[in-house]
Amino acid sequence: MKIVIIGTAYPLRGGIAHYVSLLFDALKKHGHEVHVVTFSRQYPKILFPGKSQEEKGEEGQPLNSLQIIDSVNPFSWRKAGKVVADLEPDMIIFKFWMPFFAPAYGMIARVVKKLLRHKNKDCKIVFIADNVIPHEKRPGDRAITNYAFRVVDNFIVQSDAVERDLKIIKPDANYIKLAHPIYNIFGESLEKAKVREELGIPFDAPVILFFGYIRKYKGLDILLRAMPQLLKTLPELRLIVAGEYYGDEADYRKLINDLHIPSINLILATDYIANDKVATYFSAANVAVLPYRTATQSGIVQIAYNFDLPVIATNVGGLSEVVIDGKSGIITSEATPELVAKDIELFFTQGLEEKLREGVREEKKKYSWDTFVEGVESISK
Repeated sequence: MKIVIIGTAYPLRGGIAHYVSLLFDALKKHGHEVHVVTFSRQYPKILFPGKSQEEKGEEGQPLNSLQIIDSVNPFSWRKAGKVVADLEPDMIIFKFWMPFFAPAYGMIARVVKKLLRHKNKDCKIVFIADNVIPHEKRPGDRAITNYAFRVVDNFIVQSDAVERDLKIIKPDANYIKLAHPIYNIFGESLEKAKVREELGIPFDAPVILFFGYIRKYKGLDILLRAMPQLLKTLPELRLIVAGEYYGDEADYRKLINDLHIPSINLILATDYIANDKVATYFSAANVAVLPYRTATQSGIVQIAYNFDLPVIATNVGGLSEVVIDGKSGIITSEATPELVAKDIELFFTQGLEEKLREGVREEKKKYSWDTFVEGVESISK
């Protein structure tokens, strides 16, 4: 097939860009002709809470993507539609994760459909829906989401939570469910002694990792509030916070001060984590912690699994579908500091790391890109 992927891609950065790169490689491996169309401007600066929207240097995954779509310029949407239609694809895969992009995606899809009809060419419009109902809701979300969804032929959902939301928004949707594949873009695990020395962490200290963009729904404040309780039983504990603030950094700094968390127990790497540094933080940790208030699925779990790292996650969205309680991690029943602390203590005091790492090695076999691509291919039949 000739396939066009539309979404965030290099030189833009972040988990979705990594996902698009891996999907591109997997589709090419299966013999498909693949093109990528991405954003010339993904977010206006006023709407972007981070420091930069682009990778630094050459640490991304170059795809020779076409940077055409300006998220706030409808003329660019029509141009993108014409460029895609000229490629005469058999399938267009949109990576959809928030309503902000629905108007652009909806118009691009409509332009392509219209132009290809004149050529008697059929083209499947497929949305990979990371979220249907966004984590941070705004007025008008449903209306603009519906505008885009009305032109979609098939959806791919990656968790039960997204499946349920899709049925609410579009009860008659055609969809398949495919598991979110592993993020194997960051290399292999590194020697623990070496990376801990690099980070200034004692080799035998218990280490927990909070990784990814710091947004309210991800609950870093919950984990910080758990620290005073944890340090009573695990005084050598280190918490690595690796990721960029998508909110007011001062609020978190104040919370750390108010809780009197000693600086020796915190490693704050609160800038965007370059691809070649990801392995350092996951290799240094004993367990990743996701104290999320809400979720659909999380790419962080799939990064952790790449490094055979167990996960402690709250029981929200689809997290319990991939973090198997007692096998590949621990599911905390509620997103409270007390319960998160209790399960972290359990992990270390009961010596669960090796058992859960073995469970991760077994569990992650389900999440291959080959299986995902076979699911994509089934849509065209």
